[in-house]
Amino acid sequence: MAMRSGNVTAPTVTVKAAAKLNLALVVLGCRPDGFHEIESLMVPVSLGDTLSVTPTAEAGIRLRVRFGGQLATAAGGPLARDVPADDTNLVVRAATALAREAGIERGLEIDLVKEIPSGAGLGGGSSDAAAVLLAAARAWRLDWPTERLAAVGAAIGSDVPWFFAGGPAIARGRGERVEPVAGIPPLSAVIACPAVGLSTAAVYRQCVPGPAHRGTSERLAAALAAGRFRAAIELLHNDLEPPACALCPDVGRLLDALRTAGAIRPLLTGSGSACFALARTAVEARGIAARLAAMQNPDGSRAWPGVFQVRLATAMPNQPLRAAASG
Repeated sequence: MAMRSGNVTAPTVTVKAAAKLNLALVVLGCRPDGFHEIESLMVPVSLGDTLSVTPTAEAGIRLRVRFGGQLATAAGGPLARDVPADDTNLVVRAATALAREAGIERGLEIDLVKEIPSGAGLGGGSSDAAAVLLAAARAWRLDWPTERLAAVGAAIGSDVPWFFAGGPAIARGRGERVEPVAGIPPLSAVIACPAVGLSTAAVYRQCVPGPAHRGTSERLAAALAAGRFRAAIELLHNDLEPPACALCPDVGRLLDALRTAGAIRPLLTGSGSACFALARTAVEARGIAARLAAMQNPDGSRAWPGVFQVRLATAMPNQPLRAAASG
């Protein structure tokens, strides 16, 4: 697809925005700026949104949001939560910030297909923001390094810089200091969501910092890289899990359901409400996912509206998938 502006056909750039899992998340304390100091091993997964970006001659950012994958099905109804298309959406804020920083007076039309549930701790909003920065820079022909784009993203959201790491990485500070890690294998995993989401701010407000777990991310990354699955499982940790369970009882019930379905040491991701479990093989993950998806409420409805079988990604799939351009 391409949009004609005058005598020039503007390029449409399409980018994939990956979800993420926090395999370890330690809250070290509160910062003077109101954020929390964290340490977190985060990995991208094969679940993702898709953004198509087309530059326009007119100023302004126009966003269209649609739902795809499980979120487009009747069973995914509770997960297709309201996603704003105005300037409260991180996608619009990121594109606007880039235009301002680069002195761009033209606009963008953005088509966002959501497959990552929102309010789930899967990083969908931050990933979309990073993806639109990459796509807009390509569409506007900005020759900016990723570090400069990541700096724009850091002002939009704490997790946004991590999505420029290129793959698994440890985030520190409030999330803006990112250290890539190598050797994380493409393990299979199961992600499940309850019908309700959680507010990141609300969960952090209830969190008791746990500096005793400092260094967990490095130890977990080393165990995974060495293929020590059992040792890695024991190191999975999230300081936000207790407050998330207190605020949303469905989180605790989901963790119990994952264990009943055969998962070993299921864990909350981010601030929730999604939970996940790593699996040794794709067959094991498929079995856990099938048993979880078959669970029902007393009225016969699905107990868990979103169940995703994914794999950990060794590289971030957020480079432009295609750019249709001609002049």
